[in-house]
Amino acid sequence: MAVREENLDIEVEILDDATAVLTVGGELDIESATFLHHHMANQFTHGRRHLVLDLSALTFMDSSGLNVVIKGSREAREKGGDVHLVAPTPAVRRLLEITGLTVTTPLHTDVETAVDAGSRGPDAAHGEEGPR
Repeated sequence: MAVREENLDIEVEILDDATAVLTVGGELDIESATFLHHHMANQFTHGRRHLVLDLSALTFMDSSGLNVVIKGSREAREKGGDVHLVAPTPAVRRLLEITGLTVTTPLHTDVETAVDAGSRGPDAAHGEEGPR
């Protein structure tokens, strides 16, 4: 299911009762951050506590978007789950690294690796997998 906010596209793929992949594209900023937060919260409401955020099509993220990712990661951990980030573009990756989010939220090169790590639990894979 793909949904579009003015500058942000989100496609949600439900993998199982506990896992969803959210493909996020466009610009994640103060105007669209709430849109992503609602999608993440909806997944938590439906019992999915392992979220994979595919950021490969995200061209821009500001501090509002970063805050939503941090908040979502915290909410997932409180529910016994996790959030894994996939293939951020160089600009987004830099923001994630500068702020230290990659220390607490695993970063992966592809969705399959992130899903596998998520299915093993929040402590199974912490950090980047594959080449940079």
